[in-house]
Parts: sequence; structure tokens; C-alpha cells
Amino acid sequence: MTDYATLLGSDPGLAAAMARIGPCTLRGDDGQEPYDALLRAIAGQQLHGAAARKIFGRLCVLGEQGTVDGAPPAPGRLLELPEESLRACGLSGNKLLAMRGVAQARLDGTVPSRAEAGSMTDEELIARLVTLRGIGRWTVEMLLMFTLNRPDVMPVDDFGVREGWRRLRGMELPPKPKALKEETARFSPYRSILAWYCWRMAEEGKKTAPNPLTA
Repeated sequence: MTDYATLLGSDPGLAAAMARIGPCTLRGDDGQEPYDALLRAIAGQQLHGAAARKIFGRLCVLGEQGTVDGAPPAPGRLLELPEESLRACGLSGNKLLAMRGVAQARLDGTVPSRAEAGSMTDEELIARLVTLRGIGRWTVEMLLMFTLNRPDVMPVDDFGVREGWRRLRGMELPPKPKALKEETARFSPYRSILAWYCWRMAEEGKKTAPNPLTA
């Protein structure tokens, strides 16, 4: 993600927002394998950041490195761990089943490695991974943006992105996903950066800390 300023800055409203917010600091490569990133996403579903990190850290303690900041259990190990051990991490029954599904999918090749994902398009990855329990399109879009460094992802179902666009355009209500997709198409191939600016605009004026997932 290099020179985006010319394209996004051609829009007067966006140019003003970019000048106000500053350069994009989107970290497009968090160093994780897709398998690890999906487990982290499942752990964090419907939870605030601190609680999600605590649960995922407990899961990582059960991994080969045995530390809260290490990697989660490898697929084979996760499938062998007793349910009691996983539930003790704070995982619900649904999250446990979803994680085991991801582990099995990694073993059978449905969840690709980083190297394998490199030869797949965004839509190919989305179509494959949304077949897994607990994995929706938004989760895969976050994987694309923050793990696989894909520069042209526009998560049109994300409330923060829609709210940022509403503020940018002075709209009474956030746009519908289909309309947002159409309106932002002209900013390809830098729509991941556009989404980042929408998140920042949605947070402007709020006293709460920025969402660590989208920071």
C-alpha cells in the first residue's frame, strides 16, 4: 500500500479528511497465518477488545509455545484437546465448534497457508472461507486487509465504514451496502485505505479509544 494520496485526494471531502487525520497507518501484514487469524477472529466475536485478547491468550497458552503471546494450538493439537480445556479459556460451545471446524479445514486444505493464499484472489478466498462455521464475509475481509495485505478491500457491511462515509457525505443515514460499494468503486485499487479513513472518520469526536482491530 504505497501511493494512494492522488486518487483518494481527488475527492475534496476525502482530501480534507486525510489532511485532518494524517497519513494512513494501516498495518496490512500482521505476520499471522490465516489459520491463526481466523481463530483470533472467532475468539473475539461479540466481545470487547480486552476480553477477546484475554480469551485468545488463554488459548495460546495451550499451544506449542505455551505463552499468551505465542501461536494458538496447531490444528492437530487443537482437535485433540479436551472440550473442558477449551471451555476453560472462556470459549462458548459455538466458538469451540467453529474453531475445531477451522482446524479441520486447515488440515484438509480448505484454509490455505499464507503462501497458498498468495495465489488466490480476494473473492476466491471469501467464497472458500465463508463455508466454514462461524466465518462470515466480514471476517474474511478483515483477514484480507490485516493479515494478507490486500489493498483493495471495501467491507461495505461494516458499521464503522458506513458511518464514516455518512459523515464524509453529510448524509442523514449510513448508506446501504450496495450503494456504498457502487460509490466507492472509483477508488479502486486503494479501497482498503479508504475503509481505514472511514473508520477514523467514524471515531472522530468520540471519547472512547479507537477499535484496536481497525487501528
